[in-house]
Amino acid sequence: MTGGEFASLNQLNAAIIACEKCPRLRKYCKAIAREKRRAFRDQTYWGKPLPGFGDPSARVLIVGLAPAAHGGNRTGRMFTGDRSGDFLYAALHRAGFANQPTSIARDDGLQLTGVCIAAAARCAPPDNKPTPEEFNNCRPYLIEELRLLKHARVIIALGKIAFDNVLLALNDRGIATPRPRPAFRHDVAYQLDGYTLIASYHPSQRNTQTGLLTPAMFDKIFKRAKLSLAN
Repeated sequence: MTGGEFASLNQLNAAIIACEKCPRLRKYCKAIAREKRRAFRDQTYWGKPLPGFGDPSARVLIVGLAPAAHGGNRTGRMFTGDRSGDFLYAALHRAGFANQPTSIARDDGLQLTGVCIAAAARCAPPDNKPTPEEFNNCRPYLIEELRLLKHARVIIALGKIAFDNVLLALNDRGIATPRPRPAFRHDVAYQLDGYTLIASYHPSQRNTQTGLLTPAMFDKIFKRAKLSLAN
């Protein structure tokens, strides 16, 4: 993929869903989809790479790490059906970016306004740890999303890995990483040639249960995004 290969987000999403670049991840996702978790044994798992989700006219792009094995890999939608998604979509609803505070299934009526959600890796990885090569294989999809989301001006990176991958994707789009290199710290923003890159802790269950990321802290991230769009 050299950039500019897809005419629309729909074309890009179809390519993501059909992707077989990473044999380890594809094998793992398919195995999880067959074995299932007991609580979801009556459900049909998605088991494929996850496309982006949200508003094609989004001015805010949220980038996470990777789908959860029994979350996105089960439901087929970013941050859907797991605790991280519960925390994220509740915050998006409070901020006025989502029409409802929950995301449990692809057909649950959830709509996002002004926001699109992507990830550094599109397949659920074992131990939640894609390899550097797997991130490299997946990054062209994020690069294409940046190109096709023509109104996006704010990028929220959830966690350091997403933050680093966004910087690499922007490099490919011709936006050089400043020197000194931007450091990942929660609720810090950087101006990068037309984009505001905002760093946030990931809404993982570990971060939210320990209080490293609270609802009030997360709300500040989306308030900062709105202020950036207003300036």
